[in-house]
Amino acid sequence: MEYLKDFLKNIRTDYDLDTIDVETCQRDPVVQFAIWMQLAVEQQVQEPNAMNLATVTPDGSPSSRIVLLRNFDQEGFVFFTNYNSHKGQDMESTGKAALNFFWPELHKQVRIEGTVTRIEDWDSDEYFASRPRESQIGAWTSDQSKPLESRAELEKKFENLTSHFEGQNIPRPKHWGGYRVKPVKFEFWQGRPSRLHDRIRYDLETTGVWKIYRVYP
Repeated sequence: MEYLKDFLKNIRTDYDLDTIDVETCQRDPVVQFAIWMQLAVEQQVQEPNAMNLATVTPDGSPSSRIVLLRNFDQEGFVFFTNYNSHKGQDMESTGKAALNFFWPELHKQVRIEGTVTRIEDWDSDEYFASRPRESQIGAWTSDQSKPLESRAELEKKFENLTSHFEGQNIPRPKHWGGYRVKPVKFEFWQGRPSRLHDRIRYDLETTGVWKIYRVYP
C-alpha cells in the first residue's frame, strides 16, 4: 500500500505532442472535434469513442460512467442506453448532461456540456437492428441499475430470452434507445510541458455563434 501511495504521488508525464490555439483551431467546435477524433482513430487509440457521461439527480447528486459514442453531427452527440437506468432517469429529470473524451496516447481531452433529449424512435430502431444478436438479447435481459440476486440469474434470463427469440427478428425494447446531447459548451485540452496546458473553450451564444477563448490551465 505504501509503495502504491508513493507511486501515485510521484508519477509524472511530460506532455509535448501537440498544441492548440484560438487562432488556429476551427471556428466550429464540431469540426474541431471531428479532426481530433479522426486523429484518435488513425493513431489506433483503443475505443476512441469511449466517453465519460456525467449526469446529476434533481437534488444535485452527481454520477458518471463510461458509454460509447455512436454518432455525432451538428445536432449533437448520440449514445444508447436503457431509459430506466440511473443515467436515464437523471437525464429525463434534468435534461442536461456532460461528456468527456480522454485520449492519453494523444495527450488530448475534450469536454462537452449540453442539453439532452431522446432521439426519434425510428433512429433507435435502425441502430438496434444493426447490433449483434447477442447484444440485442442483452438489452432485453438487463433491468439496468436494478438489484440482481446473482450472476446465475442474469445468465438464466439471457438463455431463456435466447430461446424465446429463436428463429425471429428481435424488436427493440421500448425501454431502450438513444439520447442526443446538444452541446452549448466545448473545451479542447492539449497537454503541454510544465503543466502549462492549452485549454480552448467554446461557448454557444444566444445568436447561435460560438465564442472561442483561451483559459488558464
